[in-house]
Amino acid sequence: MEVGRPADGGLPAGLVRTARPRQWVKNGLVLAAPFAAGRLLSVRDSVQLGVVLVLFTACASAVYLINDARDAEADRAHPVKRERPVARGQVPVGAAYAAGGVLAVAAPVTAALTCNADTAGLLAGYVVMQLAYCVWLKHMLVVDLVIVTTGFLMRAMAGGVALGIGLSRWFLITSGFCALFMVAAKRYSELVLMSGKESEVGATRALLGEYTAGYLRFVWQLAAGVGMLAYCLWAMETGGTASGLLPWRQLSMIPFILSLLRYAVFADAGSAGAPEDVLLRDRALVVIGLAWGALYVLAAVNR
Repeated sequence: MEVGRPADGGLPAGLVRTARPRQWVKNGLVLAAPFAAGRLLSVRDSVQLGVVLVLFTACASAVYLINDARDAEADRAHPVKRERPVARGQVPVGAAYAAGGVLAVAAPVTAALTCNADTAGLLAGYVVMQLAYCVWLKHMLVVDLVIVTTGFLMRAMAGGVALGIGLSRWFLITSGFCALFMVAAKRYSELVLMSGKESEVGATRALLGEYTAGYLRFVWQLAAGVGMLAYCLWAMETGGTASGLLPWRQLSMIPFILSLLRYAVFADAGSAGAPEDVLLRDRALVVIGLAWGALYVLAAVNR
């Protein structure tokens, strides 16, 4: 194994890379509840959400740092993960643990001082849950899918908790099952990538080898269907024609369904192992997402 190889940028750059800047796009889910409630137009709310977004990013980065420190040996056997800074020796294991520990403590404390106790509790709960996942829960079949999905759901809840917004059952159901869709599709893609390399599957993610492609396909297809149905029911229940305007929220079902169907193309092909890459690099998904956002903004403004 190759450890201690020099890399451009040294330790600081390595720590930033280990914090996964490309993954930070996932933390945009913090804006989901306020966006759904039309609370992004206030300057005060926008500033508060900016703080929560930074703090959640710090919590997520803390987990990445600690996870990479724990999994350094296994990552060195993975065709892609072996290039991570900790696995390749750019970032010492001790430095990754230290940086992750500081962020894990500092973020909830800062939330308690700048937001509210509920937000601090949510962030602390996220860190504890994710660290338990790194140490233990990721080795439990199905539970690992639930934990990762819950992490996405907690992101979606964070903005609403910070602003005291009531979270509707439709919002939670849609967010939860769409998150499960992406998580199961990611696992399915990882399994496809490692197909025919059973020894590498065992070395990189022992639990991954216990799943079958058929089971993971079933999970992401089921989750996509439930998420799609929940959004449609919510849009039909809440979307109206107030003031003689078009039913913008009902119309938003079209791009929402198209986005799930488009993402399913990558999931079915086994190329959804990095959701952030799919979401940012596929132009069709970007256009569909912008269309959905525009319709939803019109729905929020004209309700």
